[in-house]
Amino acid sequence: LFDAVNCLAKENARLLVLGRKHMLMNSSNWKRETMKEMQNKADFFFAENISEDDAFLLYATLRSGKHCRFVTRDFLRDHKACLSDSLTRHLFRKWQRGHQIGFYSSADGRSINFLPAFRYDCVVQTTGDTWHIPYKDVFEEKYSYQVPRKWLCIQQK
Repeated sequence: LFDAVNCLAKENARLLVLGRKHMLMNSSNWKRETMKEMQNKADFFFAENISEDDAFLLYATLRSGKHCRFVTRDFLRDHKACLSDSLTRHLFRKWQRGHQIGFYSSADGRSINFLPAFRYDCVVQTTGDTWHIPYKDVFEEKYSYQVPRKWLCIQQK
């Protein structure tokens, strides 16, 4: 969390960190000095320790407007499963792809790398006699918000 806050704060982004109240207790996982340093770079909201914090994340992201992005390791599967129909689930996944920033640790584990949210919809797109098709050249398990980053361009002659 400390590395993520520091990295995102360098981009002058306004940050809201959603956590649980246990993070305020000085412990081996949550050092008081480290928490204070992060609180100087971001706003924090601490929910009860037994709360479902995903609801806070979704509300804060939606309430903050179209420009808002969020970072979480959660794939929000439980929330998609609660949606009543396939169209609503599809719209949720589309919204998620456009707002969730992915991240992974570098090979040496010393830094965090972020994958930006998509600014476009990752579906087959056409203009006239040209098609742009997203694809993956290697089969691998993926999560619903992860989409191919390569495109095949086909033009009819």
